[in-house]
Amino acid sequence: MGRLIIVVRGVLVTLLFLVIALCLAITIVPPFLDRVYYRGSVSDHFDGAHFRNPDGVIDFPAPPGVSRQGFIARWLLGSDDRPPWPEAIAVKPARPAPFAAPRGMTATWVGHATVLVQAAGLNILTDPIWSDYASPFPPLGPRRVAEPGIRFDDLPKIDLVVISHNHYDHMDIPTLERLWARDRPKIVTSLGNDTILKAHGIPATALDWGGSVTGAALNGLAPQAVVQCGNYEHCPDYRVHVTRNHHWGSRWGTDRNRALWSSFLIETRAGNIFFAGDTGAGDLGWPYEARRFGPIRLALIPIGAFRFWKGQMQSDSHIGPLQAVEIFKRLGASTAIPIHWGTFRLSYEQWDTPPKMLELALRCQGIDRKRFAPLRIGQSLAVPAVSPVTPGAKRCDERAIRALN
Repeated sequence: MGRLIIVVRGVLVTLLFLVIALCLAITIVPPFLDRVYYRGSVSDHFDGAHFRNPDGVIDFPAPPGVSRQGFIARWLLGSDDRPPWPEAIAVKPARPAPFAAPRGMTATWVGHATVLVQAAGLNILTDPIWSDYASPFPPLGPRRVAEPGIRFDDLPKIDLVVISHNHYDHMDIPTLERLWARDRPKIVTSLGNDTILKAHGIPATALDWGGSVTGAALNGLAPQAVVQCGNYEHCPDYRVHVTRNHHWGSRWGTDRNRALWSSFLIETRAGNIFFAGDTGAGDLGWPYEARRFGPIRLALIPIGAFRFWKGQMQSDSHIGPLQAVEIFKRLGASTAIPIHWGTFRLSYEQWDTPPKMLELALRCQGIDRKRFAPLRIGQSLAVPAVSPVTPGAKRCDERAIRALN
């Protein structure tokens, strides 16, 4: 009996020490996981330590009638009645040409927010990710259900990479390390993200909203200089403008909003390209800010990962298809490609809900479907030249959009 008491006492003491250690870890560890990625002057979107959206905060509310703790528990246990996704999606990878034709523009959807845009001798990648998991701890975390639409070894030489923010599904370090080792592309991002990249030996140019950089700088020329290309076969002549959107950033949770998020307007000889990155609607003023640089030939606009409970049509940090159409209109873009859907399961909508909603939303606004049509992963689009757009007749029932799961 005495020996049993000693064993029980030992177990209780061990448990007590474990509880104390856990409490200390909760208190002590988070500050060590925090990082200072950027130091600079205070602005309307930077308080000296953290960035923010000047048009409103990002909130993560629980579904109606469910506590935040209960929502998280159901998410982790998989008991939240989310619609099933397919285990795998068949993909026929593309083999793109080395360059687009003079004045031509071709876009290939690689998956998620990754698009190869080839414009008049310039090859651009947006938020490139070739990894199987969008996670700091694979194989935990969101898993790719569709292979990349271009095999990495089939990529043409990349001149320019833009990175919208530091979430793992948008800043994939293994992919960026491979790109840098192979092609030495110019990498442009927003403030603070360059610190993360440089820690992995990847140089990058980080700019605030409103900042810009030109491809001519690669040749040591003045920012206003123009690269002279004899035959356009390879003509890395561009200007990247870092523009506002509405999102947030973090790699570890405790480093929340230490680095800035952004969209991009890229001027090329073939026309302007807008990449929205990952974004909520915010005040919906930022599309107008991108539009002031001139007509947009191609816009890359997210439509997925917007639903965290049944019936939700958008979230603070992710627009849904209805808002994507509004942003398309405000940009005044000639053509758009819907992105950020069908690759990594990040939310509650079915795999193909975003494109179905998008088609109905375009019909509601009288917009020709061909101007904002979903691509298959691996599908390429020869982007039409900018042309005046005449709105069509509006034909829809918005209740049908809301009824989609």
